[in-house]
Amino acid sequence: MTDTNTEESPSAGLAAHQSTNPTAAGNSLDAALIKNIPVTISVEVGRSVLKISDLLRLAQGSVVELDRIAGEPIDLLVHDTVVAQGEVVLVNDRYGIRLTRVVTAAERLKNL
Repeated sequence: MTDTNTEESPSAGLAAHQSTNPTAAGNSLDAALIKNIPVTISVEVGRSVLKISDLLRLAQGSVVELDRIAGEPIDLLVHDTVVAQGEVVLVNDRYGIRLTRVVTAAERLKNL
């Protein structure tokens, strides 16, 4: 007669779970790795298009007109993708941005 013990060791149970659901453990590991990747964010007040000749004429004190109206929200970007909008604030003698709108994932995907 052979031993038909149906109890599994904890490691055998983990292996069985991983074989039936291979992405369960991988997702938590991937999420942890992704959350620790540093990204550079930038704040865009506005944009302007200049001819090179106009660019070469710029000097200290020159004013470049931007495409935004005063008081309009500024964009918070991650790798040139708008993720939020807000207003400029001063925090301990440094500029900051108070978020007034966070772009949804669906909106970001739509703009790709």
